[in-house]
Amino acid sequence: MDLHTTLGADARATREERRSRQASSLRLAVHAAAALLLAAGVPAHALVIGVTEGVSYQAAESQIAPRFEPIAEMLSKALKQPVTIKVLISYTSAREALKEQQVDLAFIHPAHVALEAIKNGRYQALAWTSGFTAYKVSLLCKEPQPISNWKGIAGKGLVMPDADSITAVITRAMLREQGVQPAALKLTNTRYQDAVPFYVQNGFAAYGATAASGVVKTWKDGGGNVCAESRAVPIKQWLVSRKLDAATASAAREALLGLAQSDAGKRALATSTYTGFVAPSAEVEAALMTWLGI
Repeated sequence: MDLHTTLGADARATREERRSRQASSLRLAVHAAAALLLAAGVPAHALVIGVTEGVSYQAAESQIAPRFEPIAEMLSKALKQPVTIKVLISYTSAREALKEQQVDLAFIHPAHVALEAIKNGRYQALAWTSGFTAYKVSLLCKEPQPISNWKGIAGKGLVMPDADSITAVITRAMLREQGVQPAALKLTNTRYQDAVPFYVQNGFAAYGATAASGVVKTWKDGGGNVCAESRAVPIKQWLVSRKLDAATASAAREALLGLAQSDAGKRALATSTYTGFVAPSAEVEAALMTWLGI
């Protein structure tokens, strides 16, 4: 081996040793930083809240996130880690995010999307929204009496919101419960709940399905009738990913359930337009999964 070859080999060996020492130092630095973070109780990443507010109400994405920011701040303080918001503007994006467990916590309206995520085992119920635990579908009509012969409505027109809205899902369950297949009626879908009365008032449908209390009140105040009501369904649910550790999930539940008990929590709730959250019932959810066909 000549001198140039020997010097080249020595140089390469020196460079390899230097890179090895640098890599070792970097690993030690990373481990040390991780140890410091753990010791300080600082998480490695921010938690993400996924939010969907339904498709049969007129709410833009830019209007949704600001409403939940104060609640996210309260959760961040309770959990001692950053919390961010991801708006899931469509049911497709909500289902995809839940399927892939892209969000750690989720505020989900509608109920059937939440219950799907619970049934497949990826999420569990964290809380229900006060004032939205008894959501009922009303069938608006011009008939003077409630429906007594459900088989007799076959062939008549029924208008309801978006086919994948919770109102439509409840309406179909309501019909099945009465022994009427939805296909036996002349079904029409309209995107927004407040458009439903128009179809009934103008004779385009005999019945209109809505669960919007304001729509029902206006209809009845104008002389319209309600021919039937569905079972009660909790429709706005907080979920937590089963990937999240039990201690964090428990702290999030306590924070949500306790919001209405403090002035800061009440201010956060006021921005969201909700009054508080209550503990869920696994028994009720299981019964609803069966009834709704989930």
